[in-house]
Amino acid sequence: MRIHLALRRHVVPLLLAVGLVLTASATAHPATPRPVPLRVATYNIHAGAGEDEVFDLDRQVRALRSLDADVIGLQEVDVHWGERSQWRDLARELAHRLGMHVAFAPIYSLDPEPAAGTTPPRREFGVAVLSRHPVLRVRNHEITRLSTQGENPLPEPGPGFLQATVAVRGIPLDVYATHLDYRPDPAVRAAQVADMLRVMDRPCPFRCNAHLLLGDFNARPDAPELTPLWATLRDADPGAPTFPASAPDRRIDYVATSAGIDLRRAWTAPTGIASDHLPVVADLHLTRR
Repeated sequence: MRIHLALRRHVVPLLLAVGLVLTASATAHPATPRPVPLRVATYNIHAGAGEDEVFDLDRQVRALRSLDADVIGLQEVDVHWGERSQWRDLARELAHRLGMHVAFAPIYSLDPEPAAGTTPPRREFGVAVLSRHPVLRVRNHEITRLSTQGENPLPEPGPGFLQATVAVRGIPLDVYATHLDYRPDPAVRAAQVADMLRVMDRPCPFRCNAHLLLGDFNARPDAPELTPLWATLRDADPGAPTFPASAPDRRIDYVATSAGIDLRRAWTAPTGIASDHLPVVADLHLTRR
């Protein structure tokens, strides 16, 4: 017993001292948070049709699955739009078949065509985000649009700029999906870029410290109308063109990252003619606050 008591008199204070030193050391040199890997992609799915204009959602599911991406921005997404996509809800069907969460933002939301004895859903066309991670919030923002659904349209605010806040292993991340105007005149795209920047500058209620912009910009990287984007975002350059899919000669599809995201690599995926575009895929690292 005396030996045990003697040991306690010397060992216990020693252990306490060591504990204080370790605590002080940890306080002075806190552990660096480990980066969180995230694979993202953007893909214009051409309303479910390939470059051969054949509607084949099975082919696109295979293409999307091959990307092995955690978050995917989609453009030209039909939701009960028409015969070309068999009146199907492509956003929900792709999410279900891939086992992912989905957020959809219509650019156009039109009254359904008359059908005897039924109440069909609205005809919608827009952009979507698929995510393996939970979606915390969805917003459909307006940016300048030049409608394709009427004669003699004028530029005016219209929906279809999607903001989906996702929780990536506890890190809230704003993911924006967009599809910019396709016309040769860059004026509408320039206005859209300014509108998107204003939206992305708003504070995130989940205290996001970074955001992504995924989309078909319908312009090459050096286009003057895109220049303001590159003042605050980094172009994840895949080093290859994305359109048209069978013989690509220009890059019009983008993954763009804000500060707080480390770009590891980016590439175009060899998905053949599953769409008329090729996807851009990027491996990223997110950092915790």
